[in-house]
Amino acid sequence: MDNADSRFINVELPDGSKVRHPEGTTALQVAQAISGGLARAAVAARVDGRLIDLSTPLTADASIRILTFADREGVEVFRHTSAHLLAQAVLQLFPEARPTIGPPVDEGFYYDFDHAPFSENDLERIETRMLELAAKDQRIERVELTRDQALEMFRDNRYKVEMIQDLPEGQISAYRQGEFIDLCRGPHLPSTAAIKAIKVLKVAGAYWRGDSRNPQLQRIYAITFPKKEMLKQHLEMLEEAKLRDHRKIGRELELFSFHDEGPGFPFWHNNGMILKEEVVRYWRSVHRREGYQEISTPLILDESLWHRSGHWDHYKKNMYFTSIDERPFAVKPMNCPGGLLVFTSSRHSYRDLPARLAELGTVHRHEMSGVLHGLFRVRCFTQDDAHIYCTTDQLPDEVIGVVRLVFEIYKTFGFSDVRVELSTRPEGRIGSDEIWDRAEGALEHALKSLGIQYELNPGDGAFYGPKIDFHIRDCMGRSWQCGTVQVDFSMPSEERFNAFYEGADGKRHQCVMVHRAILGSLERFIGILLEHHAGKLPLWLSPRQVKVLPVAEAYTDYARAVTKRLADAGLRAHLDDRNETVGKKVREAQLDRYNYQVVVGQREAEQDAVSVRTRGNKQLGALPVAEFIARCLAEIASREITGE
Repeated sequence: MDNADSRFINVELPDGSKVRHPEGTTALQVAQAISGGLARAAVAARVDGRLIDLSTPLTADASIRILTFADREGVEVFRHTSAHLLAQAVLQLFPEARPTIGPPVDEGFYYDFDHAPFSENDLERIETRMLELAAKDQRIERVELTRDQALEMFRDNRYKVEMIQDLPEGQISAYRQGEFIDLCRGPHLPSTAAIKAIKVLKVAGAYWRGDSRNPQLQRIYAITFPKKEMLKQHLEMLEEAKLRDHRKIGRELELFSFHDEGPGFPFWHNNGMILKEEVVRYWRSVHRREGYQEISTPLILDESLWHRSGHWDHYKKNMYFTSIDERPFAVKPMNCPGGLLVFTSSRHSYRDLPARLAELGTVHRHEMSGVLHGLFRVRCFTQDDAHIYCTTDQLPDEVIGVVRLVFEIYKTFGFSDVRVELSTRPEGRIGSDEIWDRAEGALEHALKSLGIQYELNPGDGAFYGPKIDFHIRDCMGRSWQCGTVQVDFSMPSEERFNAFYEGADGKRHQCVMVHRAILGSLERFIGILLEHHAGKLPLWLSPRQVKVLPVAEAYTDYARAVTKRLADAGLRAHLDDRNETVGKKVREAQLDRYNYQVVVGQREAEQDAVSVRTRGNKQLGALPVAEFIARCLAEIASREITGE
């Protein structure tokens, strides 16, 4: 602050430079001072870590970042405003509808309405009205409300009344555009004019607050963009995604299935088990190399454990319960408490640390049937968990080791585009500022020392510690949050699990506990993997590696001998001795996504060779059987990522 002139404030930009502006300058005016292009693209701002509307005046020195549609948070603001536009359109067309909530989600946004089911024709009318309303350039204004004012304003909507009653006094706001006003914390776009492209996608049923005991609502999904070309590209991507749908690929490759007898529980077939085991075999190999010890903890544990861990308060509604010998038990929704019991079952010296305990633990969580989606959202899944117990001095190096391992594993599976987020201390947290400083410093140091760019999410850490989240981007540009590294002060504390070690001073010290997962959910990761590669898996992962095709019945014995040699060498080879043309069998093998088709006839039999072509129909010509085997084994050993 310039003491000589208190009417001016210093504003720090993302590059570290500072500019002076009159007190009361809005975030939009700061953007205009930087460039007209930035101001036109701006959707909101982050000031001192807090998201604000562009119309918000700045009253003190602050750091600022102008957000556009190119920023993840900018997209969320854009889509949240779009959800209000959707609700406005619905109420104009269907005044009897009762709007509830409308958040942005990965696939765009949705809004839930208490209304009779909407038809396809209704969705078209809603989309048209949204475009009309957006074009009107409606100004969007924030309105601060007292609880009584909010209750009076939304008295005809019991859903809004219920939400207002759950909000703390003094933190209630709404946003108005035209005649429409909606309860919301914001921020939002300055006006509706920025919304240039709209597509209403579908409607589905959803229970109010996800509880089947509550009324079923109509959930309308839609997506919006600031440019029509962006919508066109997105719709093309959706068509490509249909072709790559892992559920479709799972059926075609005979990997897994789902059945009404076990809704939300995947049934793995033989080919799926091959794929799953190859992923696990690689995972185990790198973890042994990195000094992890693998453990396994029970699926069902006493209810008291979940009270002690704190999961009872946060996950009870998503847990399954049973009784054994008249004692209450719970099916584990997470692996952490069991892992802590393993660690604390013996005494530890500082010389024993760091202790890295890894677990491929199967967990169960109750999900509503409406959100189940193939392998992406299931009720039973395997987490590639690990928990590291170390001293505070060891924490920075341990985090560096985890981050390196994350990038190595993702690259091996063909994911080189990784976005990283660092989330820091929230308002409601445990632990001293000194401990948080060290934990956040360790995470930040790891990322900076490895030269990794990251987004900062101030205040978005867990109550028990800061975290790093890893988002992989697939070939269609979709982002998937998979890995995480979290520092935990709560579970190792004396009040919970008392995870301690004896220091060099002979005294007891609390361990630092690091939670980390890389694949996240094994099932979900396999679903991502299948869609990323369109089912055309690299040779080392493929359950269908080689198809052997005799050109005529006379060469079936040779083909059978070749198949056996390939299998004896460890390759997954299958013989197709049907009385069909070679051309047809080759095409079918390629559709079945076999990495290689080897054709054998008289010449190959005489030369102890095979004629090889790839999944992409590239002909490699005749190769001696031994040479082909060596080629395949080398490709597998290198875990080469090949498209065809």
